[in-house]
Amino acid sequence: MNCFGMNALTGSPVEIDFCETIRGVTPAAPQPGDFIAPGWIDIQVNGFAGVDYNRPDAPHSEIARSIHALFATGVTRFYPTVITGAPDDMESALRNLSRAKDSLPEGGAIEGFHVEGPHIGIDDGPRGAHPKRWVRKPDFDEFRRWQHAAANRIRIVTISPEWPEAIHYIERVVAEGVVASIGHTSATAVQIADAVSAGASLSTHLGNGAHAEMRRHPNYIWDQLAEDRLMADFIVDGIHVGANFLKAALRAKGIERSVLVTDASAPAGAVPGRYYLGEQAVDLTPDNRVVLAGQEKLAGSALRMDRGVENLMRMAGLPLADAVRMATVNAARAGKVPGRTNGLAAGDRADFVQFRWDAEARAINVTATWVSGRRVY
Repeated sequence: MNCFGMNALTGSPVEIDFCETIRGVTPAAPQPGDFIAPGWIDIQVNGFAGVDYNRPDAPHSEIARSIHALFATGVTRFYPTVITGAPDDMESALRNLSRAKDSLPEGGAIEGFHVEGPHIGIDDGPRGAHPKRWVRKPDFDEFRRWQHAAANRIRIVTISPEWPEAIHYIERVVAEGVVASIGHTSATAVQIADAVSAGASLSTHLGNGAHAEMRRHPNYIWDQLAEDRLMADFIVDGIHVGANFLKAALRAKGIERSVLVTDASAPAGAVPGRYYLGEQAVDLTPDNRVVLAGQEKLAGSALRMDRGVENLMRMAGLPLADAVRMATVNAARAGKVPGRTNGLAAGDRADFVQFRWDAEARAINVTATWVSGRRVY
């Protein structure tokens, strides 16, 4: 098959020859039409379109519906994310998601799983919306149980290095080919440095999962920003972090080490109202915040990836190519997504998003999504 469009990473018109993978990319004559980019990759999705991926009995038909809703936003690969909860509930949720991946025609878009917690900071602030009663110390035997439930598909584990057991745990999960990501932490500079030396390579939604007030320096946000061995992902919804922090953080990390994520929870892509994130009730407010029911504490986001790409341009002043890079090849590198690190290049998977681009408004309108050479939207 062939696709034509303006390469969003280079600004040049191209023709792409593909089947399940890209066979070739050649220059094309300029012509009016859509932009084309590698499909978005979201490495942190707690739920979408009213579906909570933390629910152990989430119906597969509903998971399929949520994946179709993700396709409409340009997402082609994603990591359903299971957060801190009761041990049996976490294992059951992973087992259910893994079976959905195997049984659903849309399951190929589920690239693997992200387990965010339960080995995180227990303090208010760093713990975020994770239920305190289920926070617990790192336990590699528990990780093995997760992997068994998930058919060895866990690709990212978010952990706080402040636990005495954390460094050995990080070494062991990294040896299994899993990304160890630092997040929801109040770790010291030494603990963060030791975690990175042990193999941690990513910061989870940097700037969030933190104390509302902290010392000017040192602190665990500066320590991660300054660590060149860490990539970092950011929730760019205009709610979780402000424009000035985002600009400064992207300058510190450099675009090459920065990743767009949504941290979407069940209310994303749905109407305001009451939903669930694991065992906890959450509300989607009219101003598009997801909060624990009856509180102001954020509990994931209502962000979708196409809006996140737009927000990178609007809030941080990035050009289209850099915003797309953070949503695609950088995400693939950070999450170790195979066949997706080269962009629109021969040999990579034929995952594309085609969109109309309004440069003045910095607005994206997704017109088509392709996964492994198959049009899914």
